[in-house]
Amino acid sequence: MEINIRQEVQTDYQIVFDLIEQAFRNEMLSDKKEQFLVERLRKSDNFIPELSLVAETKQQIVGYILLSKIIIETSTENITSLALAPVAVLPSFQKKGIGRKLIEEAHRIAKELGYQSIILLGHEKYYPKFGYRHLHHFNISLPFVAPKENCMALELVPGALKNKNGKVIYPKEFFE
Repeated sequence: MEINIRQEVQTDYQIVFDLIEQAFRNEMLSDKKEQFLVERLRKSDNFIPELSLVAETKQQIVGYILLSKIIIETSTENITSLALAPVAVLPSFQKKGIGRKLIEEAHRIAKELGYQSIILLGHEKYYPKFGYRHLHHFNISLPFVAPKENCMALELVPGALKNKNGKVIYPKEFFE
């Protein structure tokens, strides 16, 4: 199956909304509102169009990923980082490597744009395949309670989070 990854455009918005809803419909750890988060983030200053990507096969959008700006607040500085939320693949196309391709391409572009790290809340067995490590390895915490095995970070630049000891500050769009 040939997969093309490209930047999302406005005419994709409704298709992506429906795709995200379908992808998370049966996900136990989901609040079933990820599609609304994406809508809010698109309208915010934290939205990075180059990091809003769709996966297509035969001119059908079958996957989506979004990386948006967040802050890691330390005692000495505020570090701009990225949040990976969400990555979604239509149920009938899951387990075919589409999520992997979206994640790898998003990482490549993020690094190219100069970002150094990514934070996520996700499946503890899936994301370590891409180099994600538990947040406690970096002494970074989230502003809410979540199982520590699901709280992860990736250094796009080796050492980017070393000795940072901070707290993630998500934009208000994550909490509306």
